[in-house]
Amino acid sequence: MAFSYVVFNKISTNSAQNKLNEASLQTLTSIQTNVDLMVGNVNNYSKMIFSDDNLQNLLRQGNVYADLQTQSKVSMYLNNLMQAVPIIDSVYIFDNSGNRFSVGTQQSPTFARANVHDAEWYSQVVAEKGKYILRLNGSGAFTESSDSNFVSFIRLIRDMDDTSPLGVLVINIKGEAFVQAYANLPNQNALQIAILDENNQIIAANSTDDDRFALMKQIMASDEQLLNQTLLQQAAGNLSVKSDSQTYTVSFLSEGSFNWKFVSVTPHNLFRTVNKSLVLLALMLLIINGVVFFVTSFIISRSIIHPIHQLLRSMKKAQSGSLRKVPAATSSYEFEQLFIGYNNMIEQIDQLLKRIIEEQKTIRKAELNTLQAQIKPHFLYNTLDSITSLAMSGLNDQVCDLLEALGSYYRMSVSKGRDIITIGEEIDMVRNYLKIQKARYQDIFEVEYDVDESCCPHKILKLVLQPLVENSLYHGIRSKGMKGTIRISAHHADGMLRISVADDGIGMSEEEVARIVRPEGKGQIESFGLWGTLERLRIFYGDRSSFKIESEPGKGTVIALFIPLGGDTSWTS
Repeated sequence: MAFSYVVFNKISTNSAQNKLNEASLQTLTSIQTNVDLMVGNVNNYSKMIFSDDNLQNLLRQGNVYADLQTQSKVSMYLNNLMQAVPIIDSVYIFDNSGNRFSVGTQQSPTFARANVHDAEWYSQVVAEKGKYILRLNGSGAFTESSDSNFVSFIRLIRDMDDTSPLGVLVINIKGEAFVQAYANLPNQNALQIAILDENNQIIAANSTDDDRFALMKQIMASDEQLLNQTLLQQAAGNLSVKSDSQTYTVSFLSEGSFNWKFVSVTPHNLFRTVNKSLVLLALMLLIINGVVFFVTSFIISRSIIHPIHQLLRSMKKAQSGSLRKVPAATSSYEFEQLFIGYNNMIEQIDQLLKRIIEEQKTIRKAELNTLQAQIKPHFLYNTLDSITSLAMSGLNDQVCDLLEALGSYYRMSVSKGRDIITIGEEIDMVRNYLKIQKARYQDIFEVEYDVDESCCPHKILKLVLQPLVENSLYHGIRSKGMKGTIRISAHHADGMLRISVADDGIGMSEEEVARIVRPEGKGQIESFGLWGTLERLRIFYGDRSSFKIESEPGKGTVIALFIPLGGDTSWTS
């Protein structure tokens, strides 16, 4: 019992620590998702700002003060936007000559440079060619009237006609907006959260102290070299840090496009208190069980051993295929019931074996439905956000077109509960999907269709092309940073249907393709949409279908599916 107590204490301590670490990382992941959504919304607002016709016309004149009437319209537009979006503290517009005007609150940060070209981040913004960058407190380019932090969202304003640079847009986001990413966390006193920028400077942190950053700064300073090295080398993890005779567990998550770090700090005594009670309870149970076992071991009669051995011999014969019943034991009621139950089990095994084939078919269909349910379109939020942006801009015709495409897409994706639809319906679903995406990414991609009309009536498993097209758009073309083309084709080939989706995006290496086709585990799948589609085809068509992936870094990707004619008519619901 003493040995069990020591072992259990060690195991429970490690288990409690691991569960706490997992919970911390899950919390950080939720915070990162909230921050990504917020920055994504600001990105959409920035697109609304620089696409404004008045601002475009004003910046094309080379001086923001050249037309005060147009500048007044732009200022009114920015004021209305800031009232609708309270997370924005101020907006600065710089033309190519360094002139500027701003809209903000009375406590807004003030631009402290003589010219925007003197700002530390200006050359990087120009080099990004329209991509945005984030800088804590504007990297010293702004002076803040209060002690609170803010994050500057900075991007180049380009001409909507010829994409030439017209100026620079700076949107200052309130630091309190990032606090909302973890404002509703339970047990605030036990879990300290902080968001760090790419230079490990604290953007926001929660604490009950007067100085919100005191604890986090203290822990960061306790072993600064180890923390900085770990944050740079690992995307996520946990480590122990000592500060003022107290040991803390630091969980961190540094994945994402901003190079920001999300850090949580938990004192060790938090889980040790819970673990101590659990270990004491386990010790008491060990003592009680030991006493009960010791006493009952003398009560067991030898009469129990013989029928048990008889039953064991019959079980060993059953393992070799000899399914024979054994005479029921009459020494006690319990053994009699045991033998009766065993004989009934032997009798039912034959019946169970006959049902395996039908059950396997049911399992096969359930696996397919599960994979199909996991590949649901998840762009509804972004589509509604785009519709909102168009509506705010007064583009009612485009709003109607986009709503019509969205309704058609979901109506086709439901397809009255059918798993099998025609290739023509699948192509129409993709057309509506890309029409929606075109409204969001007007200058990112073009689409080409090469579909043999004789292929359209053939049946195919539903939602096969859309995940592949989505994969090409998000992982191929958008990551490329420049306009690309998606090509969709359908033809007959050697008695099969050849359906392909090609793009001229960033492409993939052979190792990346191998990780998608043959993932080591579900948690390591890099493109669930592509893998899930291939897995659904494998389950549905078996060995009758095949696929081919051709990809080269920098040159794009071609995914070809070979579907048997006729499909599987037994699965029609």
